[in-house]
Amino acid sequence: MKVLLADSDPDRAAAIERDLPGVELVRLAPGASLRDAVARLHPDVVLIDMALPDRDALDGLRRVEAPIVLFVDHDDPGFMEAAIDAGISSYNVVGASLPAVKPIVAAAVALYRRHRADQTERAAIDRAKAMLIRSRGWSEPDAHRWLRRRAMDRGKRIADIAAAVLAGDEA
Repeated sequence: MKVLLADSDPDRAAAIERDLPGVELVRLAPGASLRDAVARLHPDVVLIDMALPDRDALDGLRRVEAPIVLFVDHDDPGFMEAAIDAGISSYNVVGASLPAVKPIVAAAVALYRRHRADQTERAAIDRAKAMLIRSRGWSEPDAHRWLRRRAMDRGKRIADIAAAVLAGDEA
């Protein structure tokens, strides 16, 4: 596993490194672009420490295509909501002591993968509905109802029926 660490606190960075043995840990250089580093390094997860939560910095995180674990020193419910809206996979208030990082990273990666799978399935369902609308002249609710009914009749998930429609295996 490759972890990109954006942390200005050398003690915390060292603690994270100790808590993730056997992991390739790459530290983001001061002043370097996180988005560029993610595009270049393709990390499995990004760990970010924000001693002072910065809403402007969250805008840059929206375009990062990797699970992101965020550590903050102070609880701020409004900032937490903004961070989650920006795509943060794990929001952690750590204060003075760092919790065990390994289970946090594992949970963040699992949540990110699940979220991406959900997005992929929704996109496939939307494409299948569009195909049915074009080919059969149906409305969007009619196409969705057909997919749902077909899934129930066959004991499958709507995403599976949508994939079959896109592959030309469902008529």
